[in-house]
Amino acid sequence: MSDRQSNRWRNENSFSPNEVSSRHPYSVGIVNPSGAITNIQAQLNQFLNYIRIEKGLSANTVASYRRDLMKFVEYADSRKLAAQQFDRETIRHFIRQLGDQGLQPRSLARHIVSLRNFFRFLHQDGQVLTDITAEIDSPQVGQSLPKSLSLEEVEALLNQPDPSKPTGLRDKAMLELLYATGMRVSEIISLRLEDFDRHMGILRCLGKGSKERLIPVGKSALNAVEAYLREGRSKLLKRGESPYLFVNHRGSKLSRVGFWKILSAYGRQAAIAAPLTPHVVRHSFATHLLERGADLRSIQLMLGHSDISTTQIYTHVLKDRLKQVYQTHHPRA
Repeated sequence: MSDRQSNRWRNENSFSPNEVSSRHPYSVGIVNPSGAITNIQAQLNQFLNYIRIEKGLSANTVASYRRDLMKFVEYADSRKLAAQQFDRETIRHFIRQLGDQGLQPRSLARHIVSLRNFFRFLHQDGQVLTDITAEIDSPQVGQSLPKSLSLEEVEALLNQPDPSKPTGLRDKAMLELLYATGMRVSEIISLRLEDFDRHMGILRCLGKGSKERLIPVGKSALNAVEAYLREGRSKLLKRGESPYLFVNHRGSKLSRVGFWKILSAYGRQAAIAAPLTPHVVRHSFATHLLERGADLRSIQLMLGHSDISTTQIYTHVLKDRLKQVYQTHHPRA
């Protein structure tokens, strides 16, 4: 969206606190001529459109915001409160109620972030007078280290697909790419044929916030993808067409749920004890690179982290492993 389009969108959707808008009669925090408080859902929809169109956030991120903030909408509706009527104590009561429902500190912290972004938008848009969430503290969240697979477990996992079947060739290519690139599941299922440069050994990936990055691909993954393209993909398409690299048995784009089920099944076949998710393989990719001397900045670029502090968690993994090696092998440990 251009700056001109962005400004136009904001002008058409911006209201002062005392303004009654005929263009958008359901903006929360605005009183209509009858004196009734309007529906808070409409204001949430404005925010979701803002982060989707102006911020360029992914569909999955927008859906996460929607899930979190719908609980706030339900709370507000049950008490017949508009955004203008909330204060810090009311927000704290809502957060305490979430905690009473069993939400863990990490989930509570995520809900608070969603609320902060929502109220910041309302304040900047002139729909509330103050941002009441600015001074709301998040619960203390302990740093959980990402789980990762051993090299033996990775090898066992990659050997599970049956290369004599089209689906096996596809699965082998997906697993090899997942471990070779550290891509997110949403990124790998959205790969298109033109994103894969076999000659240069590079993938073009469209990540969070529609940010594009180039990721090098190793020989094992390249060979697996080429075998799938040569012998498996056309059989899955059944004379149909698809722009996507990976397709299901009906020739359609593979879904996130489908990918998770495939990976989970191979994890069980490989006798991997812990539940296997795409993020575990992604963490394994980063951890194994770091253990072999890769620098954090390079890992950050390949993972698509916008902030290197997100990548730095892997240094803690490496320190823990070095301690284990020392205590196991040093004669005076």
